[in-house]
Amino acid sequence: MKIDLTETTSSKINKALVDGRRAIGTPAIGMVLTLVIVTDEENAYDALKAANDASREHPSRTLVVIKRVSRSPRDRAKARLDAEVRLGTDAGTGETVILRLYGDVIDHAQSVVLPLLLPDAPVVVWWAVNAPLDPAKDPLGALAQRRVTDAYAAEQPIEELSARANTYTPGDTDLSWARITPWRSMLAAALDQTPCTVTSAEVTGEEFNPSCELLAMWLADRLKVPVTRKVSGGPGLTAVRMESSAGAIVLDRPDGSLATLSMRGQPDRAVALKRRDTAELLAEELRRLDPDEIYAGSLKYGVDRIGDGTNEQSAAGEDAPAPPAAKKAAKKAAAK
Repeated sequence: MKIDLTETTSSKINKALVDGRRAIGTPAIGMVLTLVIVTDEENAYDALKAANDASREHPSRTLVVIKRVSRSPRDRAKARLDAEVRLGTDAGTGETVILRLYGDVIDHAQSVVLPLLLPDAPVVVWWAVNAPLDPAKDPLGALAQRRVTDAYAAEQPIEELSARANTYTPGDTDLSWARITPWRSMLAAALDQTPCTVTSAEVTGEEFNPSCELLAMWLADRLKVPVTRKVSGGPGLTAVRMESSAGAIVLDRPDGSLATLSMRGQPDRAVALKRRDTAELLAEELRRLDPDEIYAGSLKYGVDRIGDGTNEQSAAGEDAPAPPAAKKAAKKAAAK
């Protein structure tokens, strides 16, 4: 069921939700959280599709906030709210409200969203594009227990990571972190199987890929060893090599789908390590609403402390010469 509301208010939207539930025979609210998606018109379809797919695991009320740009001064001065209410099969397993904001109301999106939040349920805000530099201080982010960004969608992904580290607040997370969960699990399992001491590591992947940088920072932060970053043609992460007292441990994925785990004294093993879509990443982030301390530690380790393969980093954690791209990113992030 779809209900279109033009020049409406939050109270009218709530009434439409109640009337819609009664019309389709589901008067009870069976959602576990409120997911607020902040996006633009261009990316709204993909973001909503990912949220609908994720709702099969996490039934939720999804509020899509689209801030429309007004061309003329008269239109910018006129506040207006249009809404599209979707229920039943048109909204996955939850409820969906698409909010289009015009004029002055764009600067007060939180006042539109607040009355539509589910009572006594957690709130998650996901910026599909154009995330604020400090999500926790954003008016919409202040309503949420969990704030999800995506550095990969930014114009300068590596600089975005530096900015995220400077403004990190418990509850912040990024889809670039969720992208490396299978890699982290596989590498941790490999180290559990072979008692050894890791002496150094190398991460290979696409240039300007924040997931590669996060994986390198995670290894450096958790293992306390020098980590170098090398560039490949992708797709995404392509390989991780760890030098240890038991020999090299290599996880290689050249095609973005099937990886090979190689360890000395053991036969090579094929590992399913496919690149996941946005719906799977979002569903993973919705599984936990508490602060992710491992992500925080990895993020704060610093992009500029990861070597580029030409310089070595001290295992004691001393600052090493940073690659030019990392230096530039750190300077710009500090300026902001």
